[in-house]
Amino acid sequence: MPQIWMTYDEIADLLGCDAEAARAMVIHRSLDRRKSRDGFTRTKLDLDWTARFIAAIREADPALDQAVRELRMMGDAMSRSDAPFGVRKPLLDRDATAGGR
Repeated sequence: MPQIWMTYDEIADLLGCDAEAARAMVIHRSLDRRKSRDGFTRTKLDLDWTARFIAAIREADPALDQAVRELRMMGDAMSRSDAPFGVRKPLLDRDATAGGR
């Protein structure tokens, strides 16, 4: 699962609350927090909030979501085949068949 770090304002947008409520929920969940170089505190999302974030992205652009699904299906199909998709196995090494000449 990817690590996603968000500010309290970003979490508030994700959850539909204000930044103070988001901060309180972060503290209640005991999530990792770090002060960034830009001065903002960022929180590493837990599994539940990461799933909500990914769902929000998928809902925002259905075409992108469909493209990601198709890439996953292609990756699954490639992993089930003997050789990676589009990669041809060499027939024989010509030097080996000619006795190294």
